[in-house]
Amino acid sequence: MQRVIWTVVAAFAMAIVLGPIVIPWLKKLKLGKVIYELGPDHAAKAGTPQMGGIIFALPALVAAVAFSYKDAEWGLLLMCLVSAVGFGAIGFIDDFLKVKKHSSEGLTPKQKLAPQIVLSVALAVWAYLRPDVGSSLTVPFFKVEWNLGWFYIPVMVFILVGTVNSANLLDGLDGLLGGCALFDFITMVVICLALSAADPARSGSLLNVAIFGGAMAGGLIGFLQYNSHPARVFMGDVGSFFIGGALVGMCMVTRLSLLLPIIALAMFLSSVSDLIQFAYFRATHGKRFFRMAPLHHHFEKCGMPETRIVAMYYIVTVMLCLLTLLGFVA
Repeated sequence: MQRVIWTVVAAFAMAIVLGPIVIPWLKKLKLGKVIYELGPDHAAKAGTPQMGGIIFALPALVAAVAFSYKDAEWGLLLMCLVSAVGFGAIGFIDDFLKVKKHSSEGLTPKQKLAPQIVLSVALAVWAYLRPDVGSSLTVPFFKVEWNLGWFYIPVMVFILVGTVNSANLLDGLDGLLGGCALFDFITMVVICLALSAADPARSGSLLNVAIFGGAMAGGLIGFLQYNSHPARVFMGDVGSFFIGGALVGMCMVTRLSLLLPIIALAMFLSSVSDLIQFAYFRATHGKRFFRMAPLHHHFEKCGMPETRIVAMYYIVTVMLCLLTLLGFVA
């Protein structure tokens, strides 16, 4: 437990120090945000540096590796790292192209989806072949495992791609994704610690996964110093994809992917509202179900202040995370 706490503190300190270095550097490189013209009135945010996700991603990686148990099995931690870095790299390329083109569009949807699927297939097969992960998913609150057999691979690919893109969609307001993800990672840390105590055979490897979650939490706490309203820097796709990859990676290696619609409901609603908007638009030949999707932008269009929307999402996320913990630490 103490090692996890020190990991949080170390990642937080590195992010706090990194912020004043990275933000002026991003400004110097003119890596400013290009505002989507059809979106909410965020004109005041134009030019705010993006790609700030490196402020928490780098400290999280360094802290996770530095504080991990070197004598424990590293396979589960390595899968989390590969998931976070792999998806984060795709987001970095997308951000870079947006800045280079001075546009809100970077990679095309197909160009983003193709490498995501390739990476997801590799991770799903890797997990499937590992005896300590295998083809089973734990059903939340019932403490039973659902063995999917070979069907685990396509299901996990869907979960990986869906979670990463859902995280990306949630990143639309100052501090929204960072704060919601912070609560998710704290929840996963507590769950991993509980699982480690209950499963001596996987204790060391699960502790390393908990340390990774602590590193993510610490990095995000530091990042929110610069990303909370009014944001001095945006995380960009490199940050949102990194968060999505890290969170789904932790759930994958702990067989708890079915928890994601609960603890990460904010991400899930972003994707569902986007899909509903698209389907309704096509079915009605141009009408909209929401004033704007994802859902948090609909609330904006209804006149709700940005800070109130973020607070509402935080409260819902915290309550769902607490309810989830009841099934693991009762």
